Amino acid sequence: MRLPNDTAPQELKQDMNETVAQNDTSAPVDPAQPPMSLSVVIPAYNEENAVRATVEDVREHLAPLGIDYEIIVVDDGSQDNTRAEAEASGAIVECNQVNSGYGASLKRGVRRSQYEYVAILDADGTYPARYLPEMLEMCRHQDMVVGDRGAAMKNVPLLRRPAKKFLFAFASFLAERKINDLNSGLRVFRRSELVPFLPLLPQNFSFTTTITLCMTSNGKRMVYTPIEYGKRVGKSKIRPIDFINFIILILRISTLFNPLRVFIPLGLAFMVLGLVKLIYDIYIGNLSETAVFAFLAAIMIWSLGLIADMISRLHLRP
Repeated sequence: MRLPNDTAPQELKQDMNETVAQNDTSAPVDPAQPPMSLSVVIPAYNEENAVRATVEDVREHLAPLGIDYEIIVVDDGSQDNTRAEAEASGAIVECNQVNSGYGASLKRGVRRSQYEYVAILDADGTYPARYLPEMLEMCRHQDMVVGDRGAAMKNVPLLRRPAKKFLFAFASFLAERKINDLNSGLRVFRRSELVPFLPLLPQNFSFTTTITLCMTSNGKRMVYTPIEYGKRVGKSKIRPIDFINFIILILRISTLFNPLRVFIPLGLAFMVLGLVKLIYDIYIGNLSETAVFAFLAAIMIWSLGLIADMISRLHLRP
């Protein structure tokens, strides 16, 4: 219940104003800071039932900020009325002539963007745009801000949850930091920090996973913020085979940016295997070539890891 201004104590009125300011994500957190411009990239493939509502949701939450912004919808060769709905919404529309993939659409939108800060979100209604103002303000002191779906991912099928947990744990181990949400589709990042990685980013759904691993492996400033994750409009376009592709992608990116994280444990496994076999051979009094091969394999793997690390440090770090 709100107290009248003439009866509320000064401290209480101040606390109430601070609480309102913290909960109001439609305004910048610190008005004293200079305004920030934002490009919003929305990839869309056969999303005629949701793309216009998504654009309107973004505009509704960015317009009150009084900042320069643009909304770019990339139609990925849709076979329905996605392009017409996007154009009717008033957004800037880029079109792929054929279905090129989620990542290809995002890369096209990022290249088309004109502002330093870029946000991405899906066109299927799963990511509410109300988080964009807060995430944009957070990005003032970060290189990327990621929407953490967390426990809100209640609509993930039970059969896919163990695979996702394994994938997150595996990626966190290779990246040497906890990754709360590996492939969240709601992010705000600095364009200048992402552009050097564009040649490495894939054309398909692995785009967001690759961004996460590229940023973490290169020591970029990245934070998570909790968000709600809604039920999508339409059908999911992710296939079961994409899980295997994600594993291959994580290994590839980690080998590219942090190869010793892969090669050292692998070589250590062969070294331990060789030691165990050597002790067993000494015990039975018959030294076999298996222990020797295991030791040689460990040395070769570690050597390859050192070479890969040298190449990574000299050529692949932006």
